[in-house]
Amino acid sequence: MTKKTTTDAQKILAQMTGKTPGMQRIFEEEVAQKIYQLRQDAGLSQAELARRVGTTQSVISRLEDADYEGHSLAMLNRIAAAVERRVEIRFVPRKRRLQPA
Repeated sequence: MTKKTTTDAQKILAQMTGKTPGMQRIFEEEVAQKIYQLRQDAGLSQAELARRVGTTQSVISRLEDADYEGHSLAMLNRIAAAVERRVEIRFVPRKRRLQPA
């Protein structure tokens, strides 16, 4: 039996962070801010981005809300394509804490 994969960004995040609520909140805020910034940088209104993505302005508004928890990888890919970008999820080393001498 093969394991079913998910495109639900929240489920992916939960797998990555071990369901740490603080990390999930940071993710939601970062994604919302990034969508907003990409749209602004492209000079698009929410309605214009929605047309490019094939959705409604209210969906874009929700995605730009830091409290929204329904992000999907598929939608993030559609938004990225609309502003000529791609989605990249990376695992990077944590910053090392300096130890007192």
